[in-house]
Amino acid sequence: MIDRTLFSSDHESFRDSFRKFVEKEIVPFHADWEEQGYVDRAVWTKAGENGFLCMSMPEEYGGSEADKLFSVIQFEEIARAGVTGIGFSLHSEIVAPYILHYGTPEQKAKYLPRLASGEMIGAIAMSEPAAGSDLQGIKSTAIQQADGSYLLNGSKTFITNGWHADLVIVVAKTNPAAGGKGTSLMLVERGMPGFSVGKRLKKMGMKAQDTSELFFDNVRIPAENLLGGAAYENKGFICLMEQLPWERLQIAISAVASAQAAIDWTVDYVKERKVFGQPVAAFQNTRYTLAELQTEVQVARVFVDKCCELICDDKLDTATASMAKYWTTDLQCKVMDECVQLHGGYGYMWEYPITRAYADARVQRIYGGTNEIMKEVITRSMGLSGK
Repeated sequence: MIDRTLFSSDHESFRDSFRKFVEKEIVPFHADWEEQGYVDRAVWTKAGENGFLCMSMPEEYGGSEADKLFSVIQFEEIARAGVTGIGFSLHSEIVAPYILHYGTPEQKAKYLPRLASGEMIGAIAMSEPAAGSDLQGIKSTAIQQADGSYLLNGSKTFITNGWHADLVIVVAKTNPAAGGKGTSLMLVERGMPGFSVGKRLKKMGMKAQDTSELFFDNVRIPAENLLGGAAYENKGFICLMEQLPWERLQIAISAVASAQAAIDWTVDYVKERKVFGQPVAAFQNTRYTLAELQTEVQVARVFVDKCCELICDDKLDTATASMAKYWTTDLQCKVMDECVQLHGGYGYMWEYPITRAYADARVQRIYGGTNEIMKEVITRSMGLSGK
């Protein structure tokens, strides 16, 4: 295998400590969390106490000012362990960066320390019942009133961390007539009158990840809760586009780590399981299938590691991130399917990690923008258009 040169000794030391945290505080409880449909809130507090939340945020806001590679390690370790209920990545590396990059000084001081400690859990609400990958098609509105506040109306669905969320960045139209150019980002707190959390959605996989509907019925949003203040009114779509490469790369990182974990589990299984008096690993078909999968995952890892280098230098473009997201998640699903097959009937039993990983993988090709949308983004960067 090609040695990874992405991480320093400090990164690898951190990997060891975070892996121990996952093994002690998450793995033993994850099956129960899958049954109840959400992780216990205490794990967020413990992560905050250990400095595992919002690590890339500045120290003045409760972070460690760590580079993104520490977060990459977290994504990989969570994926390696198959504990997909943990929503740290969205909280720490999507919600918090929006506030850091676009928030006013007051917004940063108010929210970032509480996100870093785990006192608040963050979510971002983009998708709607009739608008998923098409962010310009959202219907939620936040209309400014005479007193300067905004009246928020609409609904969101498929919201990760939605059940626990204390702070939600809501994508809404502040100027509906302007289309995408009339979009803003609103900071909505739990307890605001008119804001309600709907049912937890029962999913094919990621059963411990609390995914919910959110409803906004004449929620009065103070002017100071417009993310970035007046300077960012109607500029929400630009902010979303600027942050999507990192969001999509996060999905790719998890996809590769999950695929590698599946291969490792399967190698162990086929060495032990016997068929016709010999280990499953003794059959040429088994060995060649695993060789092909390992080769493809190795190729994917090299590409994704390069993308990680680029994101750390602020050089990752949207098209390349889209390539990483679509290709690695397609590969992840392929790997899971082949590994389930090599497990035989046991690959269909929920008690086996490969079965859960198979179910968890499918959404990767959908969220963060469907893989079909990724291909559209790539073609546009090539000067091609379907119009």
